[in-house]
Amino acid sequence: MRYIPMRKIHVWDEAQARSLDRDGIRELAKSIKTEGLQNPPLVQKNGKGFLLMSGQRRLAALRLLRARRVPVLVLRNGYDLENAKAASVVENLHRKNMRPKDMARSCSFLAEKMGVAKGARSLGISMKTFKKYVGFAALPEKIKDLVPGTISSGVAIRLNQIIPNVPRAIKIAERIVRLDPRTQRAYLKALARHPNSNHRRLLKRARLIAVRKTVPLTLSTTAARKLERISLHREKEPEKLAQQIIVSWLSKKSHRR
Repeated sequence: MRYIPMRKIHVWDEAQARSLDRDGIRELAKSIKTEGLQNPPLVQKNGKGFLLMSGQRRLAALRLLRARRVPVLVLRNGYDLENAKAASVVENLHRKNMRPKDMARSCSFLAEKMGVAKGARSLGISMKTFKKYVGFAALPEKIKDLVPGTISSGVAIRLNQIIPNVPRAIKIAERIVRLDPRTQRAYLKALARHPNSNHRRLLKRARLIAVRKTVPLTLSTTAARKLERISLHREKEPEKLAQQIIVSWLSKKSHRR
């Protein structure tokens, strides 16, 4: 550990954590002032100065406290610049309450520098989730701004794939914001099949697609006993027998119409 001048510590230009939570920084500064710095920032030698590896929020808090010299941990065997950036990104991604846009931008950077598999492993998330964030990073900014207030990141990605026209995609997002997640997914399926249909028709198709295939039933005691007796007689599970009865009844109803 060394004490070095604040001015000699540099954060690389493409730092992924530039949008820091200012309230969080103020709280962190108060904590450092009263309890001290428990975990010094990590740096490595870089020319005449030092490159910050991890601890950007702590460094920002120390700046807020107007510290001129700060305690740091100095890596003896440093990384090359690209790996240093990757390590810094990984450290920042483990922050709580990171915005989807920041997470996506960071995952995209890691995918480029480390590859998808290694990037996902470094964050402790699945490749599927990692790829989802990378896909989100490629979205137009106006679509990203809809997440998470209007739609989820998954819906945003799928919507952009179906409707590349941003103004139209935004209008659709605003129309489906009140739909439950199941119906939203069904709406996007209907939209992919019928991209020129109006909202009312798409909503009707979505509700048909999103019909529940599993419906819980509560029977009266008499009906339950009767179902049990018939299932024993036919050597069938009560659930399968109930399903068969309902499907048969619905089929007869549809023929009558």
